[in-house]
Amino acid sequence: MQHVRTWITNARRIVVLTGAGISTDSGIPDFRGPQGVWTKDPKAERLSDIRYYVVDPEVRRLAWQSRLEHPAWQARPNDGHRALVELEKRGKLHALITQNIDELHQMAGNSPEKVIEVHGTVRKVTCLNCGWRGDMQETLARVRAGEADPPCRACGGILKSATISFGQALVPEVINRALHVAGEADVFLAIGTSLQVYPIADTVPLARSAGARVVILNAVPTPCDEIADAVFRDPISKILPQIIGVRLEF
Repeated sequence: MQHVRTWITNARRIVVLTGAGISTDSGIPDFRGPQGVWTKDPKAERLSDIRYYVVDPEVRRLAWQSRLEHPAWQARPNDGHRALVELEKRGKLHALITQNIDELHQMAGNSPEKVIEVHGTVRKVTCLNCGWRGDMQETLARVRAGEADPPCRACGGILKSATISFGQALVPEVINRALHVAGEADVFLAIGTSLQVYPIADTVPLARSAGARVVILNAVPTPCDEIADAVFRDPISKILPQIIGVRLEF
């Protein structure tokens, strides 16, 4: 571990990629892990598929009920999130790419301009027809009031969370920025991600080929472990502060 601390101490541009694994200690389950949402209930994946969502009102109704109970509403940042805030305070965090939709990085204190949300955010809602965006809680209030599948008040179109569902195109500008900053890293931390979703998984070999030290923190093996300079399997909220070398007191 000491050599990883040394890499971080000497780094000038650290780029971090986070996945669902960093938020599990905040009470948000991952998707593909042993206790993952889709592992335990494969049918739940249909709610995250735009093809079913657009054509099937029942899928949308179930999706809105699921959003009412989303664990993000009660979740709070854990020590893993806070360790990355400390990294930014040191002036070493070049960018924070996240596959998560919970905004816990921003809640912990990372600057929004540092965070690259490749899959959007569950805390906003958007219209698939006119592009209107609004606060998710305001739309959830309509669901609680009896609207099972609330339409857009601007145009009557279909509303959904401002997240990227299966079958939806990623935002090219966001992906291009993520790939660009990965190539600028001198240390690249991949935290709590299975590295099975592309093109974001490409950031790891891209950073490695550009000369960065690659450190992977994940509970299970990933396809990129063999090119990593260090791999850790420990719980992220415990090991990440140790690796970064911060003592958190909250």
